[in-house]
Amino acid sequence: MAVNQFIVIGKITSAHGIRGEVKVYPLTDDPKRFLNMKDCHIAKEDGTPVSDTKVNNARIDKAMVIVKLDGVDDRNAAEALRDRYLSVDRADAVKDDDSFFIVDMIGMTVIDDDLGELGTIDDVFETGANFVISVKRKGKKDLLIPFLKAVCYDTDIESSVMKVKLPEGLIEIYD
Repeated sequence: MAVNQFIVIGKITSAHGIRGEVKVYPLTDDPKRFLNMKDCHIAKEDGTPVSDTKVNNARIDKAMVIVKLDGVDDRNAAEALRDRYLSVDRADAVKDDDSFFIVDMIGMTVIDDDLGELGTIDDVFETGANFVISVKRKGKKDLLIPFLKAVCYDTDIESSVMKVKLPEGLIEIYD
């Protein structure tokens, strides 16, 4: 699996005010990361930079982050960024040694202890209680699996394999 060198961290949803600030929907598990961020990219959905920029200021406002980007000085300039993404270089993204980026899970093969290969991960989303992985299966409905340590006990990014022990009765819901 090819690893993207850029990590998407948020989607610009609209302008905020008249001084060039933008509202960003955070696509990271920790929106506070925006508060100390200096460099980022205005990017396409896959994280590929369209242009480089600096973060002059950021603050959290409910479920959004209000960001002032360098060179974006009025509402019109901010509005022009609507539906663009913010990304950072993978090398600059902060993470623990034993953690990984959710984007790296896409395309992984999912193997259950009892059932064998289930399919490949095609989406990861948050429900509020926890993350859920969507597993694309050949000729069957996609399988939704809670991303909990008790269920997804081994995530090997290097070999692109996730080992799971499905809760009793889960597979029957989708078959």
